[in-house]
Amino acid sequence: QVQLVESGGGLVQPGGSLRLSCAASGSIFRINSMSWYRQAPGKQRELVASITTGVTTTYTDSVKGRFTISRDNAKNTVYLQMNSLKPDDTAVYYCNAVVKPTGRHMWDTYWGQGTQVTVSS
Repeated sequence: QVQLVESGGGLVQPGGSLRLSCAASGSIFRINSMSWYRQAPGKQRELVASITTGVTTTYTDSVKGRFTISRDNAKNTVYLQMNSLKPDDTAVYYCNAVVKPTGRHMWDTYWGQGTQVTVSS
């Protein structure tokens, strides 16, 4: 079994910053990409940022220049540094990882439980 546990969400004023963390644990042989998604009330879940093992990153247009994704492969952890936060960033943020579990030959996709980010004055 593989588990993803997020932390770092909370309430912040517009213009403020938060740093999300997501640690993967369990029977992990290898992790490929790690990503952050978010889902606002009444909206579909959307990809926010993604990072490969080679540290190639991609971002959705609305967060470019404000958010930074990074990872620590030794800790199986991915981070999302969020700066200049706006009310439109309010959502539940989910961690996603493509993992090859120990003893298996296929890659599986795993999700965290989500962490709430609220941007409000």
